[in-house]
Amino acid sequence: MVLAGGLLAGCGDSVEGHPIAVRGPVTPIVSAEGGLAKLLPDPSQFPTRYTALVLPADTAKQAADDVNGYLPGAQVDPSGCVPATPTAGPAVAVGTDDEARATLTVVLTRSDQPLSALRDQLGQCGTVRLGDSGLTSVVSTRLNPAPPANADDTLAFERTVAAPNDPTGSQRTMQTLIGQIGEVRITVSYMTSGSGKDGEGLDTLFTTALRKVRKG
Repeated sequence: MVLAGGLLAGCGDSVEGHPIAVRGPVTPIVSAEGGLAKLLPDPSQFPTRYTALVLPADTAKQAADDVNGYLPGAQVDPSGCVPATPTAGPAVAVGTDDEARATLTVVLTRSDQPLSALRDQLGQCGTVRLGDSGLTSVVSTRLNPAPPANADDTLAFERTVAAPNDPTGSQRTMQTLIGQIGEVRITVSYMTSGSGKDGEGLDTLFTTALRKVRKG
């Protein structure tokens, strides 16, 4: 008896012919980004002033670290302010506004912690010093009222990252909205080295990102 491709025999059945290797794994392989890339907003869904793209996996981690403001491997003081490691991700889409020297970024991760744990941590980590290769930077964070949104939980904060010994006095400023739906954490952040803000663009993209994750 010859079996057509895709027909499976039961445990007690006898199948004639030669055994062949299974094409593909029996158990699906979960990639490092945990299937999150398909949940990102499409670049065309970014506000029109931003030129957007989905980042490849090898650069997504660096972009997520930039938005977070914490250098990987840096010494963190207080030590209790080290960000928790996600269980999967990140998947990242970023839009650039060259004129405003700003970016609008969506970062998706999976977390085994509720968003309230991050809120509690941020409440105790208003000022954090980072040390890396002899360089020091100061991360200052201020919690804002959580935005109403179609998510299990949300939070908002403003953050600046500055190097006290930098003679140029430059700093990065972030406005960030975070929502959690199940184990998927949605972070949308506006980051600039200038003085501008784009609250409307941030709110719009946050709503779009939440809707995309909800739809799956």
